[in-house]
Formats: sequence, structure tokens, C-alpha cells
Amino acid sequence: MSTDAKNNTALMEKIVSLCKRRGFIFQSSEIYGGCGGVWDYGPLGAELKRNLRNAWWTTMTREREDVLGLDASILMNPAIWKASGHVDTFADLMRECSLTNKRVRADHVDPQEGVIMNYTGAEAPTGWKLDRVISVLMKKGEHIESLRKRVRTLIASNAGEAAGKPEEIVLLGEAKGDTVEKSIDFHPETGGALGPARPFNLMLKTYLGPTATEDDVTYLRPETAQAIFAQFKNVFDSNRMKVPFGICQIGKAFRNEVTPKNFTFRSREFEQMELEFFIKPDEAVEIISGEVAQWSEGADLSEPQANWGWDLWHRYWVDQRTKFYDSIGLGGVLEYYWQTPEDLAHYARACVDILCDFPFGTEELEGIAARGEFDLSQHQKHSGKTQEVFDEELKNAAAKLTAEQKEALIQKRLAAEQAKVKGEPMPEADVRAWFERLFKGNYVPHVIEPSAGLDRMALAIIANAFNETEKVDDKGKKEIITVLRFHPRVAPIKVGVFPLLKNKPELVAKAREVYALLKKHMNCFYDETASIGRRYARQDEVGTPFGITIDFETLGEKGPELQDTVTLRHRDGGEQERVKISDLLPKLLAAVS
Repeated sequence: MSTDAKNNTALMEKIVSLCKRRGFIFQSSEIYGGCGGVWDYGPLGAELKRNLRNAWWTTMTREREDVLGLDASILMNPAIWKASGHVDTFADLMRECSLTNKRVRADHVDPQEGVIMNYTGAEAPTGWKLDRVISVLMKKGEHIESLRKRVRTLIASNAGEAAGKPEEIVLLGEAKGDTVEKSIDFHPETGGALGPARPFNLMLKTYLGPTATEDDVTYLRPETAQAIFAQFKNVFDSNRMKVPFGICQIGKAFRNEVTPKNFTFRSREFEQMELEFFIKPDEAVEIISGEVAQWSEGADLSEPQANWGWDLWHRYWVDQRTKFYDSIGLGGVLEYYWQTPEDLAHYARACVDILCDFPFGTEELEGIAARGEFDLSQHQKHSGKTQEVFDEELKNAAAKLTAEQKEALIQKRLAAEQAKVKGEPMPEADVRAWFERLFKGNYVPHVIEPSAGLDRMALAIIANAFNETEKVDDKGKKEIITVLRFHPRVAPIKVGVFPLLKNKPELVAKAREVYALLKKHMNCFYDETASIGRRYARQDEVGTPFGITIDFETLGEKGPELQDTVTLRHRDGGEQERVKISDLLPKLLAAVS
């Protein structure tokens, strides 16, 4: 997908259609009218997501010595969400349509223009009445009768059977109001006037236990990160780890999005892939190393250093995540937004949004935040259980400091507290108490958090792999050819295996032999129907990077030197090469790893 496809509704519709037609993504509960903001992944979508999960997990854990995995529960003690701030502050500002009571995020209302039409109410032959003023925007170019029909339909839909048939509803007291431009006071779908913005908590409630009272309320987790913080000490103590180290997990999360949109981009049920990487406070780094390394353009981020503070660790993880996206085929479509001090949460020191091109615009794919000690400190405060670690190296280094050197560190921190842009500065007494613990080798680790959405990543992979070309045959007939140019590492099917002709038993037998050789090591697809060109095209459309054709040369009918060789076709370039069957597995494994 090229960047000129941004905000391309037609392209998005083609992608959605392809996803359903070829078994990538289906609307959840479709035969019952669907379930808004929830999606099911078909056979190819499930394979794509599994490949992305495996790629992320391998990069985070198998290829590193400093990151451990976790698989935490979806249901947790609700006190966790109180401590994290989700119960009190995890909310979007919403505005409610006065006509239908539908809600929309206050920041998702695009400017509109038109004429305001006011009604004093409505009534129906059934005896039903609506005794309140209705204000609706008649959009530019809309006919008044079309507006009336729309309003009657919406009223009937909201009122249910009591209002009877929409066409029998009588609108009362119609009056033309002001003409408005660039107004954000009307619902983008219904046109009804919007009420004031109010916070709406995004967590989905459920109950633990049989009584279903308020005492039994808990929540489906809105993120996977808090379980990592809650289990930090257990992981740390049971694995004899030393800071810096990380804990990562992949899992489902749930948010009661009022306006899920853009296919799977913003959903109510989704998967997150999160890493919490725990680091020493900068003061501890300075005590041990004598300095905290400073960032400069062109600094080497390839190997972490002992004197890195939060800034370099944060930049290191931005670099690491960029390399990961490059390894799955998204390297050329990324942009970066470094949040300003005004954007940041009060506890965050920095946050970078990795952005990606989608047909509907450039949107966030992953956020990488330097969160300080906020999360572990909150859980320490609310649970009463210490989240501190003991660092022998720090204790020994601090013991060598003079009183003047210790006081200089304290004064430096006090100055930083007073210079805070957001949040209350820590009182001097608390700062001194914190340093007293630090000089004894104790501290609550700080954290760098790369947080990515698996569903967004899958959509980005599909959207950016989508490619259409026009083909003209010998008779001048035009045909649109669709190819998904997946990186081989994440392609749902790695190789298609085809006998040249299905009515030649010896070709079919050899093709089955090759298929059996490969399928234990990678996802393969066997196909013997239609012409070989059509079979290639079918696999191109689902992104299969390689095709293997077993032909008469394979059987040795055109010379012994070609016996037990096959035609290996490459999807993107269309080039073909002869490869010995004995060389196929290592060659393909190297290509798809």
C-alpha cells in the first residue's frame, strides 16, 4: 500500500472484502447480525496472528537473556485497577445524542455544516409521545423530506415497538434554526444535537461469585501491563534476576469502546503484546558508574551499557522495536511522534508513538513510554507489599560516597522535583527518606514500556501487503490481479505445492511426497485443481511467498540431470528456478525464518 492511499475508503473496502472472502477476518456473530467492535479470525487470519505472536515472542525472549515471559489471568482482583488509576481515570470524554442516546467520543466529532431543524416533540397513532425538544442538523445538500424520514426512523428505532411504524410518527412544531459551519455539536451519524462532554469509563464489568452484587464486581482487564506489575516480585524472586531485566506477555484485553472503527483497528476485544523493562533509577546508575550517559545524535544503541539512564534505555527500545518492524516487512511505512510535555501523563518522562500508514490515515501502531517508578510504587502503596529490590553493587558503591557527595545527589533531585512541569513535587522529607533507602541498596525499579496491539499489527501487515495490478491478456481483456506481498516470516502459508497435472498419478504421488516433507516444518498448501497459472494466482492473493511445481522434469522424463528437481516460483518477482528436492527444506526454512 503506497502512502497516497491514505484516507482511501475504496481501498479499505477492498481489504475488508478480501479478508472475508479468503478467510482472514470475519465479523463476530455475523449470522445473528454481528457483535459491534468484535472480530473473529479465520484460518488464514489465525495463522497470520500466530506468526506475528511467535515473531514478537522470539524477538523478546528467545533472542535475549534479559526478558522473561508471563501468561497472566484476564480476571484479577479489582483492587489492582483501583491502584493503577483505571477505576477513577480510565475514561474517554463522551457526548450523547439527544435524539437516540448514542454516545460518541468528544474528540471524534468532525466539523459539519448545515441547517439546524428544531422539533417540539413527536407522537404516533399508538398513543406514544415524545415530550421534549429535538434539534437535528440537516446537512448541506440534504432534502427536508429526507431529513424528516431519517428523524422518524431514528425515533422509532430508539423507542421500540411503542412508537409503531416509523412512517406513522408525526413530528411536532418543526422550525428552522440557524445555519452552522464547522460545528462539532451534532452526532456524526444521527445528526442529533450532542449534549455536554462527560467521562465514560471504558472498563467492562463482570461479577465473581454467584450473588452478582456490587461487592462482587470485577473487570475484564483493559490492558495486560498491570498483571506484570502485580507479579513483578514473584518473577524477580523466583528467577534470580538482576535489574535491568524485563517481563513480557501477550494476551487479550477489553475496552468498552463507544465508537469502535476502522475494521479491527479500534475494537472492544483485542490482543496486546507488552513488555515492562525494569531499570535502575538514574541516581543509582550515577552512584555505581560515576555518571549517567547522555544522549547525542549518532550514539551507539546496539549494546546496552552499565551507565545508561532512563533516556538511553528509552531510545534503545525505540530502536529495538523499529528493527522488529523492519524484520516483518513494515520498516518502510513507519513514522514517529515524540510526545510533547503537554501530551505526557504526569508520571511519564517520555513517550514515542510509532505510527504506521493505513488506508484511513497514519495511526499509532505502538507506544513506547518511560513511566518512571509510578506503576510499582502505586501497587506498593495500595497493597502494602514492598516492590523494592536490593542491589548489592549499589550498596557497596554508596558506602564509598562522602557525606558531601550524598548531599549533592539529594540537592540535584530536589531541584528536579521543583522543576516538574506536571504533578506535585515530592516533599523534601520524602526525597531524603528515599535516598536513605537508596544508599542502603534499595529502590523501586523504573520501567520502559513498549506496548503494541496485535490486531493493529495484523491489519497493518495486511494493508501494507495489499497490491493490485492490471493485467491484459492476448485478447485485450483486462483483469485486476490482487497480491498480498507478505514478508515470508509472517505469511500465513509459506509454500504452495502443485502437481503440474492432476490426472497423472506419478506427478500427484511425487507432489504429495514433497508436501509431506515440508508440512511438518512450515504451513503448506496442496492444490491440484485448475490451471497452474490459476493456482499461482490463488496463492498470490493470500500472500504465499513460494510455489513448488512438480512437473515431468521432476520425473526424469527430460533427462536424468533434472530428475528429483522441482520448479520453485517466487511470488514477488515471478522468477522460477530448479531446485533439488533434497535442498528444498533448508532453502525454504532459511527464507521464511
